[in-house]
Amino acid sequence: MVLILKPDKGRKMSFLKHHYSIIFSFLLILFSFRFIYSQNPSDEKLIQDCIHSTVKLFEIQEQVKDIHPFLKKLHPIAIVENGQFFIFDYDSAKGGYTFTKKQPVPFPVSSNIQASFPINGRSSCVVTRKIFDSMYGYVTILHEFIHCTQAELCESGLRDKIILGREGKKNMDAMWELNHPFPYDNPEFIENYADFMKALDENDKDMIVHCRMQLRKILDQADFEYMVWQEWKEGFARFIENRLQKRLNLNINTYGSEKPYNRVTFYVGGSKLIEYLVRENSELFVNIELLFDRMMNM
Repeated sequence: MVLILKPDKGRKMSFLKHHYSIIFSFLLILFSFRFIYSQNPSDEKLIQDCIHSTVKLFEIQEQVKDIHPFLKKLHPIAIVENGQFFIFDYDSAKGGYTFTKKQPVPFPVSSNIQASFPINGRSSCVVTRKIFDSMYGYVTILHEFIHCTQAELCESGLRDKIILGREGKKNMDAMWELNHPFPYDNPEFIENYADFMKALDENDKDMIVHCRMQLRKILDQADFEYMVWQEWKEGFARFIENRLQKRLNLNINTYGSEKPYNRVTFYVGGSKLIEYLVRENSELFVNIELLFDRMMNM
């Protein structure tokens, strides 16, 4: 005896409705993604162009990463475009940078911004697309990566050691590093800082110590600490940058050495001072917290 089962029409219709519902949902999601990207074709081109440009960053990193251990680490890169951050992060599984997020820039920034600061809790290199136009731009990215590593290792703790850092934290003023009214036009400061940089060039230890003592007398405590802070933070990045440029046969960055003096003068003086101190004690080359204490108390 053969038992023949007739299909249940109700169950069949229910199955088909469920099946078509899944297909419809999938197509709706697919259409939504295509709609989003079709609305922003320039975004997609920017993303692909930036990912392609980071390939050269890896090539350069391979040539220079032996200069300093900090150069072995890659940090997020945020490209500023039309008031938006386009954030790229290194994906070790894929062996390259990938696009992770687009979000509004929460404050006005320069069209030539070259900086590092936290975005979504991570120290990031913040630049524009033009950074990829020359070898100097790639060196700038690595310069900003040095700042990212400083921030990750010890910058916050060191900032709490100085007067302006504590006041900035208390007053929620993140711009004190740029805006502090240092007495750059003080004739005694100008004379002694010029002598200080000359002594560093000539490796004149007695004159270096003498100028440093004079600067401590001339400046009040907050100003002296501010000088050291800039010499350490920006001077160290400039110190590594100069070594990168030598390796890559580029012109050394001397911006800030000319008068009238300003904040960038400390980038130059700091790089010279760090070169001098590292020759005396090689541990300071990597132990940047100890380096800061040595610069503050020499």
